[in-house]
Amino acid sequence: MVRNLVLFSGSSHPQLTETICTHLGIPPAKIHLSKFAVGETRVEIGESVREKDVFIVQSGGGKVNDNLMELLITISACKTASARRVTAVLPLFPYSRQSDLPYNKIGAPLARMPSKPTGERYTFDSTPSTPYPGQTESAGLHSNGTHSLNRKLNGLSVGHKLVNGEMGMKTPTAPRRKDTLDSVQSEGSTNSYFDETKEPHAPTSHAAGMVPPDFKPQRGYKWWVAQAGTLIADLLTCAGADHIITMDLHDPQYQGFFDIPVDNLYGRHLLRKYIQHQILPKHGGTDGCVIVSPDAGGAKRVTNIADSLGMDFALIHKERRQSPTSGQNATMLLVGAIANRTAILVDDLADTSNTITRAAKLLKKEGAHTVYALVTHGVFSGDAIDRINASALDKVVTTNSVPQEEHVKRCDKLEVLEVGNVFAEAIRRVHHGESISVLFEYD
Repeated sequence: MVRNLVLFSGSSHPQLTETICTHLGIPPAKIHLSKFAVGETRVEIGESVREKDVFIVQSGGGKVNDNLMELLITISACKTASARRVTAVLPLFPYSRQSDLPYNKIGAPLARMPSKPTGERYTFDSTPSTPYPGQTESAGLHSNGTHSLNRKLNGLSVGHKLVNGEMGMKTPTAPRRKDTLDSVQSEGSTNSYFDETKEPHAPTSHAAGMVPPDFKPQRGYKWWVAQAGTLIADLLTCAGADHIITMDLHDPQYQGFFDIPVDNLYGRHLLRKYIQHQILPKHGGTDGCVIVSPDAGGAKRVTNIADSLGMDFALIHKERRQSPTSGQNATMLLVGAIANRTAILVDDLADTSNTITRAAKLLKKEGAHTVYALVTHGVFSGDAIDRINASALDKVVTTNSVPQEEHVKRCDKLEVLEVGNVFAEAIRRVHHGESISVLFEYD
């Protein structure tokens, strides 16, 4: 039994909160979560949290945006109610995968000026130079709106008599630069800036007389995406979170976005124990099994587990090449020996399950007689479950960091490991000020 600890449950995963409370020996705190008719989130705390240690459990699966807003409001409500410390427990951290999206490292493409009908392009010489004192002001953007009103209010009219009529003088016209004019005429271009036949107030959409082209995104523009990592970190911090507990961040460097402590627990220990006690005894021990990383990004994760168990490991490398006929093709290459052995795919997250199903197809093609897939976060969005049922995978093992009840009903290959005891121990140690490094050790 722990004192002065309050544990709230978000609407994303109440079953996990009940498991955590059972291990800690405390009841879940009273909280009312609902939505107004307009769709706004409503949070009401049902008990006092003054000078107490508050933990809020909210996973990133399901309706991610609604769950995130609900978490932020709950954190703010607890801080307003004078909670001593508020810790957000996020088994699956939302928006932690967007760093994987490709982007144009050079920058967002600029709009190109269209070519002239004659095939010539504009040069720097065809644009007007900076006006010097006494030179006529450029026509600029003329309309019947704010610009014209400002000119009338200021009593000015470019190239004509003053509107107030007191001086009765014309604005002197500065001579044109011969070198610039000659360069324009030599190119055979007509520029409204130097064209004397046009009215001084003729409407133009560019100071140089060039009509801006319609913007057309070039190839790669869709890759210029916003990185939401710092935004989510700032939102949690500004809402009042003092501490973050999560598991298996897709990118461990994500912790650097925060100015508050972040404990990134490892789900690989549960996967390692499952391999040691459930897979190895049934498939010839360490000699009959090999751990496989489905991509290069998970190589370190796989080698850590393989070294702790004394097993061989393999790697699947994705090679993307540009084909002139069919565009970009991705080729999967296997590095390692898995013929007549049991292949154990290990990954941190399965969303659409496209990676693990393609990897399982390759492993069966290379001679593996059994293929397991072990993932920490089984999101299984879209048609992922149907894809797993039709794939070469023999069994998929995941944790309940996100709800798995509906997935288990639809997939006989799926097995779920309980992760609530890991979070319960982390919460207990954080509350009592103890080290949680024991949760990171392999032995």
